[in-house]
Amino acid sequence: MAMREELESQGHWLFRWRSYLPLLLFVLLIFALQKGDSLEKTAGESIDLIYKAGCVLISFLGLSIRAFTIGYAPAGTSGRNTHEQIADQLNTRGMYSVVRHPLYLGNIIIILGISMFIEVWWFAVMVMLIYYLYYERIMFTEEEFLRRKFGQEYLVWAAQTPALIPHLRTWKKPELHFSFRNVLKREYSGFFAIIATFTFLKTIVDMAAEHEYEFDLGWYIFFGFGLASYLVLRLLKKKTRILHVEGR
Repeated sequence: MAMREELESQGHWLFRWRSYLPLLLFVLLIFALQKGDSLEKTAGESIDLIYKAGCVLISFLGLSIRAFTIGYAPAGTSGRNTHEQIADQLNTRGMYSVVRHPLYLGNIIIILGISMFIEVWWFAVMVMLIYYLYYERIMFTEEEFLRRKFGQEYLVWAAQTPALIPHLRTWKKPELHFSFRNVLKREYSGFFAIIATFTFLKTIVDMAAEHEYEFDLGWYIFFGFGLASYLVLRLLKKKTRILHVEGR
């Protein structure tokens, strides 16, 4: 099999299982927790709190990029499909006018905040390297699909739009208005996943450092808010049309 077909085949496989493969990093996480030193012990509780809050903000910055992208996206684009590539039209406005893969850019920033939270520098470096290679294959596969489907239109857009590093000077106003309801409908699970992940990591990081369970009321209020938001929005999505927006 030629290299181009091999990369595309790998990308198809990773695309289909992209929601589950990151679980394999759990083994690396366990090793990192054994080798890391608590920032709280070396720099103090205040510095540790500021650092952890910064990591959370970085991840929510990534989610904000996703939300800004999806808020303007028409139906048939920017989906969460896992079995096959879907694109009813080539979206070249809004975030797609400054970067070809804004959703993956958002994901990478989310992952950066999460990986830094462990306070082990080599763990963050390895996770980001793994995810870069991971998304590189998926992006290649998606672009091959778009190249075949949209031809010259895709080539012109790709020639002037970077893959992951935004070029803000090429911004083009979206054709649709921003839909906050569409964001809630499509990103509520990601919002809760970020909160749940940080709560889980906070618990195991503290247990690794102190060798005992430490109940932190603030974190569990944070988790409770995320869980309540998830349940309410899931109910609205599944049982009502409140979050439905025509053409989104």
